[in-house]
Amino acid sequence: MPHWPSRLPRELSVPATTLWFNLEVSAARFPDKPAYVFFGRPHTYAELKADAEALAGWLQAAGLEPGGRVLLFMQNCPQWAVAFYGIQRAGGVVVPVNPMNKADEFGHYITDPAARLTITSRDLAAIVHEADQRLPVEHRLHGMLVTSLSEALPDVLVPEEAPAPAVLAWLNDATPLPSGATAWLDALSAGHGAAPLTAGPDDLAVLPYTSGTTGLPKGCIHTHRTLMPNVVGGQWSHAGPETVSLGVVPMFHITGLMYTVLASVYAGATVVLLPRWDRELAARLIVRHRVSHWTCIPTMIVDLLASPNLASFDLSSLRNLSGGGAAMPQAVAERLRERFGLTFAEGYGLTETAAPSHANPPERAKLQCLGMPIFGTDSRVVDPETLQELPPGEVGEIVTAGPMLFLGYWGHPEATKAAFIEIDGRRFFRTGDLGRMDEEGYFFLTDRLKRMINASGFKVWPSEVELLLYRCPAIQEACIIAAKDAYRGETVKAVVVLRPEARGVTTAEDIIAWAREHMAAYKVPRIVSFVDALPKSGSGKIMWRLLQDSEA
Repeated sequence: MPHWPSRLPRELSVPATTLWFNLEVSAARFPDKPAYVFFGRPHTYAELKADAEALAGWLQAAGLEPGGRVLLFMQNCPQWAVAFYGIQRAGGVVVPVNPMNKADEFGHYITDPAARLTITSRDLAAIVHEADQRLPVEHRLHGMLVTSLSEALPDVLVPEEAPAPAVLAWLNDATPLPSGATAWLDALSAGHGAAPLTAGPDDLAVLPYTSGTTGLPKGCIHTHRTLMPNVVGGQWSHAGPETVSLGVVPMFHITGLMYTVLASVYAGATVVLLPRWDRELAARLIVRHRVSHWTCIPTMIVDLLASPNLASFDLSSLRNLSGGGAAMPQAVAERLRERFGLTFAEGYGLTETAAPSHANPPERAKLQCLGMPIFGTDSRVVDPETLQELPPGEVGEIVTAGPMLFLGYWGHPEATKAAFIEIDGRRFFRTGDLGRMDEEGYFFLTDRLKRMINASGFKVWPSEVELLLYRCPAIQEACIIAAKDAYRGETVKAVVVLRPEARGVTTAEDIIAWAREHMAAYKVPRIVSFVDALPKSGSGKIMWRLLQDSEA
């Protein structure tokens, strides 16, 4: 690659250590330095390590064995990181779950990885309890640990760091714990010592879930060794111990996990956490804490630039602005450059690649571009039918090989087999994304081979939404497609056939209201169209592509 940054090595020397070891090192180096700042309250590296060790002892006393899966289900907060590293210290496996999930969705995350423990927050505990009670006794959880987000707040909130009143009320949620649940502070003060850590670099560390073209979400098998390459790759964006980042991308998401939990701790950096997006508060935090790095999705930038108070915010501390999930509009990128001298460096990656496989070098970023393959990564464009490599400029499926690739899908050997191909004796992952590579080695996304909707960076898998919609008593058949949306880029549209008794009495608003109660907000159809019948193939399969093409 002729434009590879001269300051960077082509490959990294990746430590053969565990994620827990990274925290041990940073806590020894920077014990009194804030690992996280939450609405003004600092949580130091020493505190993070001590709390994680106390939690590890409690988890082991609660029955967690090496390799046991623990569900982590809450919004961004310091407790999320404590829970993550506590599970690692106990030799367990973290299963991050989107906190937007409802009870109808959550049960899958209990049964599929055979999880027996969940760590959650008071505002979400009822969802866990409801999902658990629906399961047969033999599949239910053995324990639930519940934290109050207010336990991480400062005694006194200063105006510059205070959330909106509704958010503050949510943070102070005092909903009673479900029967049998353990309170967070009780677990930390229980005094259980953790047994010696036996996990090694090739042990399973994290099982983040992603969806394919069919069925329910599947767990991506990531070991310490597959996560570490991107953990240590912070030099790409000039990150180090002096970095102060804004952590607003959800920690459950592979990007948020990588940059606000894993890479930040490895570097000894500080993360200013936000559990929910608020442009005015985000801007105030950037100013107050001199935030230098911000990984986000473009819709956040669009929203921030629309603030009527923008001129009053001193954003000069920002040195690196990066992200992905959706293309950055050119007009917005140009405004960033003109107004603040900032280049938005887009990147590209998947849960299967432990976040980034491609990135734009900050010093030579191209707009609406995925970037170039990062350290030790080999990415190519192939014909999706013949799997023959295509020359620069031609559109095909992007396939990727590298040290950060997952090992396969949990419990799905056939899906794992279908996800990989061999080229020149090396194992490449089929991303399902269509793109091209230019003459300078930069990659561009053109379309998706997979059936997936990208709504403001949230990946919506139509088959999963359809499965949930079929539970609606008014719906006979449903097909989910993407519709254009000025703000989200794409949004979710449901094409629905109503049951005979529901026709003429059920409205689109009724369907949307039902969906809001049974699925995460970003999956909820924003548009509902009623039809008498869905187009089907000779074998009876719904021809979603016809509907999608008609929408386009």
